Amino acid sequence: MTLYETIQQFSKMLKNLDKWLDKGVAHATAKSFDPNVLLDSRLAPDQFPLVRQVQSACDAAKFAAAYASGKTAPAHPDTERTMDEIRARIQACLAFVDSVTEAELAGGEDRKFTPGWLKGKWVRGGDFVNQISIPNFYFHVTTAYAILRHNGVEVGKMDFLGAVPIQEG
Repeated sequence: MTLYETIQQFSKMLKNLDKWLDKGVAHATAKSFDPNVLLDSRLAPDQFPLVRQVQSACDAAKFAAAYASGKTAPAHPDTERTMDEIRARIQACLAFVDSVTEAELAGGEDRKFTPGWLKGKWVRGGDFVNQISIPNFYFHVTTAYAILRHNGVEVGKMDFLGAVPIQEG
């Protein structure tokens, strides 16, 4: 999978995540509780809540796109406390991720990145995306899905997969 295809897959999954949150809001409304309650839900006491899972998935996608393209990722201060705010975060990240072109990603596999958390060390772009970004992104997006499902939101495998380019014949 090319860097461009990976970034496009992140975009698809963020769109799926937004749809799951839509189902979460509908579920909460049907059950007569505040949908924002879901944002503090978690699967285990020592695990991040839903809001942080969504923030982390967004960050994984935007930083992969930024580092691989040489662009600067937009800043998000992790202050979202409502469904509307976290969904706006998804849309902002999508706008950035979708703005990155295939041409901007050319050569990104060999570009050296120095994320702040590496404290002056660097990693090659292809290694960063394949060994850090992809697993990290899917960890957080899958955990967000599991938190919603655990709380009774009716999401299934096809919601997770989203649109699939199936061909006939």
